[in-house]
Amino acid sequence: MIKITFPDGNCKEFENGTTPMDVAKSISHGLAKRILISTINGAEHDLNRPINEDADLVFHAWDDDEGKSTFWHSSAHLMAEAIEAIYPDTKFGIGPAIDNGFYYDIDLGDRKLTEADLDKIEKKMKQLVKANASFERTEVSKQDAIKYFKEKNDPYKLELIEGLEDGEITFYKQGSFTDLCRGPHIPSTKHIKAIKLLSLAGAYWRGDEKNKQLTRIYGISFPKQEALDEYLVMLEEAKKRDHRKLGKELGIFMFSQNVGSGLPIWLPNGTIVRTNLENFLKEEQLKRGYHSVITPHIGKIDLYKTSGHYDKYGEDSFQSIKTPNPGEEYFLKPMNCPHHCEIFKHAPKSYRDLPYRVAEFGTVYRYEQSGELNGLTRVRGFTQDDAHIFCSEDQVKEEFINVIELVQLVFKKLGFEEVMVQLSFRDPENPEKYIGDPAIWDKAEKAIAEAAEEKGLQSQIEFGEAAFYGPKLDFMVKDALGRSWQLGTIQLDYNLPERFELEFIDANNEAQRPVMIHRAPFGSMERFIAILLEHCAGKLPLWLVPEQIRILPISDKFMDYSKKILNSLNNCDIRCSIDQRTEKIGRKIRDAEINKVPIMIIIGEKESDQQKLSVRLQGKGDQGTFSMEEFITFYNNKLNQNIN
Repeated sequence: MIKITFPDGNCKEFENGTTPMDVAKSISHGLAKRILISTINGAEHDLNRPINEDADLVFHAWDDDEGKSTFWHSSAHLMAEAIEAIYPDTKFGIGPAIDNGFYYDIDLGDRKLTEADLDKIEKKMKQLVKANASFERTEVSKQDAIKYFKEKNDPYKLELIEGLEDGEITFYKQGSFTDLCRGPHIPSTKHIKAIKLLSLAGAYWRGDEKNKQLTRIYGISFPKQEALDEYLVMLEEAKKRDHRKLGKELGIFMFSQNVGSGLPIWLPNGTIVRTNLENFLKEEQLKRGYHSVITPHIGKIDLYKTSGHYDKYGEDSFQSIKTPNPGEEYFLKPMNCPHHCEIFKHAPKSYRDLPYRVAEFGTVYRYEQSGELNGLTRVRGFTQDDAHIFCSEDQVKEEFINVIELVQLVFKKLGFEEVMVQLSFRDPENPEKYIGDPAIWDKAEKAIAEAAEEKGLQSQIEFGEAAFYGPKLDFMVKDALGRSWQLGTIQLDYNLPERFELEFIDANNEAQRPVMIHRAPFGSMERFIAILLEHCAGKLPLWLVPEQIRILPISDKFMDYSKKILNSLNNCDIRCSIDQRTEKIGRKIRDAEINKVPIMIIIGEKESDQQKLSVRLQGKGDQGTFSMEEFITFYNNKLNQNIN
């Protein structure tokens, strides 16, 4: 007999070799019908795989992340089965679950797929579902695995097998399809009730531009048709909110191939948005004792070797810059931290100078592969709202909490209401990925967890997500469509002060190492603005929007009065313009609505004679007639309400 312990602490005995599904059926048939996967002693486990030792058992259904991920992974295998049935000579790369759905990378030789082919594959998948095929796991020797995929002439699977140890290789089979896979999978295909193949893309094998480009097919699946219908509606809304579309329509940013891929250019409207965000944070930083600094875009290569950034980013970044002086090399700045360490070292520091806080909107550069570039969310040059706090150990917790409060203020100001935090810790199984003493890492991770708990933050630990120099507190926000994004981050670092030999003199006149806190509430200006545009569908808050007011004269007769209003508003630091076109007023209103101008002022004969302003709000219609003094009060009330 073996003992099975459940999440509530209850423990029951079962026969050795019982499966998670057997356990679920002993509890209730309703539970057995709902669950998709289980976790045994912390490791995900097929429901039909025997348990041969005492175990902690957790069941996962569709509502759990583990359930969704497994469901979509199994759907990728189902898609591969359909593809192989239609195109028997297909070679298969990898087919994982992703945040929303799944994909499979495939090699079809000279064949090019079209949208019509997606419909054909999707139809075949729905046919295969009806067979209710079980996902069957088999342990395979390395020799047999190689033999199988040699017979199938699949070079991609053979390359994957090369990196595996004998005794750790498994196959999964459903219907007529067999795949190299670690698993786990859902019990059978019958759970996959709704399927939609979404798009085609190109993807280099293993993400390397030197390798062959494969065809990537993206899809989504659900256990109910209603869920798919809702998702497709959300997808259409997401297309309308795409920051690349909105950025073009609103004149926020552009790219130029003459300048270079992944290097965004901020247009006048985008510059206003970005500058206002920067000014807002600068004011808050000033209140909190930060010193603003500016550092170069490049530095000597040895600077980044000392920090460890060259080892981390060097091979995958832009090439170093050589000068006419022999042996002198510079590197495009991948991070601001090394420069700020040099600022700390510039003059002697005592404990009275701590905490020492420096902040910079610093532009950094990293070479992203062209296939990974995506509007403002994935670029090669981006600006971080970076700051580094140098403090003593006994100041760490208070400083960390102060930064948490600043990040929370930023999210509240910008309308992100659903926020949780991720405790990004090191991967205990891969210590070589990180620099520094494990004991220091223990201390840093403990301090972050305590600060998050003291602030009452909803949090989860993700191992392997730490920076190479220290653990992080990453802020995950949900946008208006329920999508989750990682935005602000706070990082605790005992290692860079050691590598740069930073010191301060304590109260006993002894030299001590400071602790370093890295923080960026926005993360990067580019990515934050992209997500903000999609979150508010381009309707930015009144304080942030490039054009706050548009004056719409009914005809040229009222242009002089319109210009008088414009001057008055400009003198109040309100961003406004006049639509001087000869279009009818209805057209002017429609265009202002499309341009997402929050406030419109209509000027006709009555308004001109009475020296009044007729006001309407974007999407809300007429608000009445105001004197200039009344309107300024109305405007300030809207500004304070942070409307969009």
